[in-house]
Amino acid sequence: MALRGPAGSGPGSRELLDEAVAAAGGREAPAVVVAGPALEDDEEDDGRGRGLLRWDGFSAWLHCVCVVGFDLELGQAVEKDPAYFYGYVYFRQVRDKTLKRGYFQKSLVLISKLPYIHFFHTVLKQIAPEYFEKNEPYLEAACNDVDRWPAPVPGKTLHLPIMGVVMKVRIPTCHDKPGTTQITQLTQQANTHISVILPTVHEVDLFRDGIQGLMHARCFCPVFLHSQMLWELVLLGEPLVVMAPSPSESSETVLALVNCISPLKYFCDFRPYFTIHDSEFREYTTRTQAPPSVILGVTNPFFAKTLQHWPHIIRIGDLKPAGEIPKQVKVKKLKNLKTLDSKPGVYTSYKPYLSRDEEIIKQLQKGVQQKRPSEAQSVILRRYFLELTQSFIIPLERYVASLMPLQKTISPWKSPPQLRQFLPEEFMRTLEKTGPQLTSRIKGDWIGLYRHFLKSPNFDGWFKTRRKEMTQKLEALHLEALCEEDLLLWIQKHTEVETVDLVLKLKNKLLQADREHLPVKPDTMEKLRTHIDAIILALPEDLQSILLKTGMT
Repeated sequence: MALRGPAGSGPGSRELLDEAVAAAGGREAPAVVVAGPALEDDEEDDGRGRGLLRWDGFSAWLHCVCVVGFDLELGQAVEKDPAYFYGYVYFRQVRDKTLKRGYFQKSLVLISKLPYIHFFHTVLKQIAPEYFEKNEPYLEAACNDVDRWPAPVPGKTLHLPIMGVVMKVRIPTCHDKPGTTQITQLTQQANTHISVILPTVHEVDLFRDGIQGLMHARCFCPVFLHSQMLWELVLLGEPLVVMAPSPSESSETVLALVNCISPLKYFCDFRPYFTIHDSEFREYTTRTQAPPSVILGVTNPFFAKTLQHWPHIIRIGDLKPAGEIPKQVKVKKLKNLKTLDSKPGVYTSYKPYLSRDEEIIKQLQKGVQQKRPSEAQSVILRRYFLELTQSFIIPLERYVASLMPLQKTISPWKSPPQLRQFLPEEFMRTLEKTGPQLTSRIKGDWIGLYRHFLKSPNFDGWFKTRRKEMTQKLEALHLEALCEEDLLLWIQKHTEVETVDLVLKLKNKLLQADREHLPVKPDTMEKLRTHIDAIILALPEDLQSILLKTGMT
């Protein structure tokens, strides 16, 4: 099961643990043993030729490891941190007649800032069963293994040892092309190697833990008739509740929904497993204001009543035995949702902008009837969502690219030019000739869908990201233009004060390029440093000594 939430206004470490408790079927308060970064100032050599503070390697991957024991008498006490965290839970329940509830219950929880869902679930499956047999010393040894891992640098393929097993992992990058790397079956070689592939930078996009996991668990099958409508709801950042029989199904369904608009990033909040103990429970259940743009996964029957005012609710039924064809649920009115015992369905009054693609429905139905493997069904659905999202986003990418100033307008002696403003109506006019109809067979009100999307948090997040990337590109082009100038000739025509000012500005340009990771060629940076050194050497000795000592401000 995966959990997610921020500290402060939302669930951080404390709330993630609360949710782990609720996942166990009760509000028992946990006795917590936390393994993680120690408050030590001593340095030690990490064996790789550099000094690290103790647990720095651990902190690059995990915030902490929590053992949640269930005790009705003890209170909860875990500190929050000011950031988003993902919690990965391995729950164990053993019958014990000596205990009040008749069961011994304990969870092992990994808390990390990294959304590598499939990876950390694999780690848990590797270490949790033995931890429950060997207790804390085993867990401490596992944490020491993690502390020796190299940092998760994007694009790097790493071999990560954990308790006698080596996991081969490639850390994804934001430049990876979607769909080019498939998730492979875990393979074991002589019981010493496990291969894990993370194909996207936002690993909530993994279909093994998202759509593929759902298809495998058969809990997405009952709603695939409405998959296109659900894609629209997620794309537009609509408030959405998933009511499921178990935390794992709740978590997997939410992750599948977030994933379905990949490669577009979902910029709204999502809670794979939300409970009544969450600090935002009151905010989300109040009827005095509109629900926020959040996807919630819940299991408590109480939510069927308290979240009834939310505009879109998916009710997932109990799983059918393997081999049975799941009954397709209908779209129903919200007023028909009374309790969690209500029939499975999609409860909404939303009218989709696009016509339903009957071809993909027939393809998936045929697969169910022929008992096609869930992995194959997943590939079909994944490809369909990917093509749909790309058809939608390509016209936006093409228009935004046109907002970029021409390279010939970039002058080394002027500030970089500004991007043109995004004008919605101007963009709408481009759709007639270069709209999604060029790449998608789906008919419908595409323009209406775009108008709605332009008002959504997902567009806001996407455009801010693209604008930042393009602004950085302009800064990089400006640096390249500076490097091509004869700066020694320039200083001959200007005063010493102007020359000193130029040196300071060039140093700041270098600092900015490093700080903001501008897409600058390595030789451009070297040329700029050479220019700075040459200009300084052309000045009087007293100014030279000052400028050589002067840092970049």
